[in-house]
Amino acid sequence: MNYAIYSQSVVINKTVHRKLIWLNRSILGVSLGLFLAATGCVSSKKIVYFQSDTDAGNTVQMAAPYVPTIKVGDVLSIQVNSLNPEATTFFNPYAPMTLASGRTAQPTNTNGLPPIEGYLVSPDGEIELPLIELIQAKGLTVTQLKEKVRQKLQTYLKEPTVNIRNLNFRISVLGEVVRPSLFTVPNDQITLIEAISLAGDATIYGRRDNVLVVREENGQKTFARIDITKRNLFRSPYYYLHPNDTVYVEPGKARVSNADQFYQLVPAILSALSFLAIIITRRN
Repeated sequence: MNYAIYSQSVVINKTVHRKLIWLNRSILGVSLGLFLAATGCVSSKKIVYFQSDTDAGNTVQMAAPYVPTIKVGDVLSIQVNSLNPEATTFFNPYAPMTLASGRTAQPTNTNGLPPIEGYLVSPDGEIELPLIELIQAKGLTVTQLKEKVRQKLQTYLKEPTVNIRNLNFRISVLGEVVRPSLFTVPNDQITLIEAISLAGDATIYGRRDNVLVVREENGQKTFARIDITKRNLFRSPYYYLHPNDTVYVEPGKARVSNADQFYQLVPAILSALSFLAIIITRRN
């Protein structure tokens, strides 16, 4: 190979290499600029929880705890135990099956929701347990129904104990949260703050001063706006959530504005970078 040609080739390659480095740095700079623009400053007053109210000190009167009652259509998990293990099995038809290997069979889930197996409260408000006549459940708390079932079981079992859970106590958390999802509440009581915590907290763009709680009562939908940056949220009747409540954390103006700017700028920037790449390629 001719030495002059070789030297010229080396010079060209170095030039192309320098231009590619410049192009990569330009892309990195533009990307960083877009990122900083999309994560604009947010006032701390809009994201700090439980700020002091002007009319409240360090003590806040709590809202009355919510005690749910059983309704038509609820599905109840009822587990029975006693000093007669063999007889007790008869009253637990929905207990997990045990395989021959000794392991517990796991229920399959094909639609993203956990399967529900339990006693359905009929349109008449009743449930039916093995060997026991129909039991009126509608309008009772879980504690009241538990005692009612225990008394019925004393005819068949020695010192029976009963554990009841309402499998229909679910809440939805949507919007500007880390993990929006549908959650099943195991202990029949959950607060608005606990629900948002389950969803991984609100994102930096979420409007904590305008959280929407959607509730269905007596065939009507109620829409309530709650400011969780203030301590008076603990007095709100929506602090304790009800079954099937929906919590929606609204996106702030910064999120909408940044999203619009991002989608407007990206095509133009990509076109400009592509044009620069074509010029560099043609010159070499």
